[in-house]
Amino acid sequence: MVSLQHTRRDFLKSSIGLAGLSVPSLFSLVSQASTQAPKAKSCIVLYTWGGMSHYESFDPKPNAPSDIRGEFKPIPTATPGIQFCEHLPLLAKHSEKMAIVRSIHHRHGGHQQGMYVSLTGHDPEGGLKAKKRNNWPSLTSMISRFNEPLAGTPRAIKLPYSMYDNGTLMAGDYGGWLGSAYDPVIIKTPAGEPFQGVTRYTDKALNLKLNVKKNRIKERSSLLHDLDNQLGTKNGTGTEYDQLDRYRQMAADLLLGSPVHDAYDLEKEDQRVRDMYGDHICGQTLLLSRRLVEAGVPVVQALCSAGDLAGGGGDNWDTHRNHFPKMKDRLLPVFDRSVSALLTDLEQRGMLDETLVVFLTDFGRTPKINGNGGRDHHPGVYSVALAGGGIRGGQVYGSSDSRGAEPESNACSPADFHATVYAALGIDHKAVLHDQGGRPFNICDGEPLPLL
Repeated sequence: MVSLQHTRRDFLKSSIGLAGLSVPSLFSLVSQASTQAPKAKSCIVLYTWGGMSHYESFDPKPNAPSDIRGEFKPIPTATPGIQFCEHLPLLAKHSEKMAIVRSIHHRHGGHQQGMYVSLTGHDPEGGLKAKKRNNWPSLTSMISRFNEPLAGTPRAIKLPYSMYDNGTLMAGDYGGWLGSAYDPVIIKTPAGEPFQGVTRYTDKALNLKLNVKKNRIKERSSLLHDLDNQLGTKNGTGTEYDQLDRYRQMAADLLLGSPVHDAYDLEKEDQRVRDMYGDHICGQTLLLSRRLVEAGVPVVQALCSAGDLAGGGGDNWDTHRNHFPKMKDRLLPVFDRSVSALLTDLEQRGMLDETLVVFLTDFGRTPKINGNGGRDHHPGVYSVALAGGGIRGGQVYGSSDSRGAEPESNACSPADFHATVYAALGIDHKAVLHDQGGRPFNICDGEPLPLL
């Protein structure tokens, strides 16, 4: 990283003496140069599908009535004055790396709509359909648009599967109007105890699992034949087949020589590091995420739950019933270990300053605990977070009210959060891009939060 002092000195050397530059203009430019934030070079997006409770994570309410505060207690973190839920003890030690946003909100109480606005930064319009090309691109896809990968490496990768709700593939998780070239490539994590519940691998067009055994990767033609069978493309024709063929060729490249191929082999990782992440698909997914960005993939999106909500019965964050046992026994321990390991690993490898970690979810959960011992959907206020990538850790932006029902200070939107992510990555949040039909779009309607 370049020091602030060095940046100012170089800027002054290059600016003084420019013809027509007034003193006030010079001071204005120097001020701009001095406040430039470090630019993260890669990004890992962590998504907790189903709507992670802010009460039982980053915004506990110990002084609220018992039917609101719930069964868990708050614990201190490494940052004085900031408390997390007691079942995030490992992550609490990393608070100095994290910026918690406790005042984000939107107005969409359904999973499809909540995920869409959280991942795209834009409200859904009309009927939503997965991969419809007039949808807004996901944050992952948009970031990939502004970052060129290494040769043979995808722009964006999504692990370990797509998001579904009762068998319906969700919109907002793809390249949208950017086009299929910006759809993240889906890769199946090769190790770890699976999440309980339903996980679907039916996204045929992009489900390049990279699960072909080494002894079967003998030549390109046989590999392409295997991928034909995996993708179900034998009868494809025209544009559809051309698109699938492009992903088929990409899969072959990944398996036969890309840095991603080596990164994918988790057996090459130090066993002590693998153990730190835990023998669970969530931990191994985050380990693979680190290995992929280290190999040159600009952005990786990791799903930290089972892939299909399926009525909230599995290991996802849609906790309408048995909320507290599910959080205590399954969700929070896995999340705590996996994410804390990721932050530790990135820091120990000197990658944290150049890797932005983004925490996203659909919405929060209701203040009132329902009759089934659960919390229902609540977009009125919830918590998200950022870490690494030039973010000033050890801070909280905004607050929810005493009941955790709505913002009390510094209310912000998903668009503002997206603008902050773009700023950390050196992307102009007011940039204009064109869809495949040539129509212009401002990529973001929000303004960056003061977290850098």
